[in-house]
Amino acid sequence: MKVEELSILLVEPSPTQIKLIQRHLTEAGVGHVEGVHSGEEALALMTGYVPDLVVSAMYLPDMTAPELVAALRRNPGWAGVGFMLVSSETDIHTLEPLRQAGILAILPKPFDHEHLRRALRSTADYLDPAAAVPVAFQDLRVLVVDDSTTSRKHMARTLNALGIDHVLTAQDGMEAVDLVERHLFDLVVTDLHMPELDGQGLVEHIRRRMGNASMPILMVTSEQSQARLASVEQAGVSAICDKPFDLQHLREILWRVLDEG
Repeated sequence: MKVEELSILLVEPSPTQIKLIQRHLTEAGVGHVEGVHSGEEALALMTGYVPDLVVSAMYLPDMTAPELVAALRRNPGWAGVGFMLVSSETDIHTLEPLRQAGILAILPKPFDHEHLRRALRSTADYLDPAAAVPVAFQDLRVLVVDDSTTSRKHMARTLNALGIDHVLTAQDGMEAVDLVERHLFDLVVTDLHMPELDGQGLVEHIRRRMGNASMPILMVTSEQSQARLASVEQAGVSAICDKPFDLQHLREILWRVLDEG
């Protein structure tokens, strides 16, 4: 899919901001943008028009962006709709539910035009699984580990978009341990914060108890503590990727860790 083919629903309470963001989207090549001012307006419109991407502010008159995402995810017909946040909000705890929900991008206000272009390109790639699928990815067996059902589904869809069809999932580190001991995987993609056994514990189990030093392990996390991330790296993770992640960036990380593995 090309960026010009994207249909976008813009949800923004400020008429001035709607005009400004619409102009940026048009300049980036997007051909179809609908603008509404509230979450309920967006949900009502989507009963007859399902966009490829919802671009929303954090705070709407009737709900917040996390509440809007939750409403979208509850409707199976909207499961494939991407979500992008445009907000000046920087509080880690406020943004965390959106990161866990598997949104495609978080852009600041004001945002850099090139940052918007990259986010739109990543969205177009995510929505078109047939585009530029590397042959090397097609036969990979991947385990995705995350205690969030939404995050697991989002990561599985993202891997599918990269041409990886053989994906198993686990809801925590303990379930993942059982799977890696019984099955052969080419790659493990894991969250950090999970009950029972977290991502670092899973990495340590694979590297030390199983003695597997070569299996590529990618950690996808919103963790901001450099000390904690350094501890994860010491445990033997192959790479760390932020939430939300850019599809092209994820593709490059996969090439690197698989080549090193």
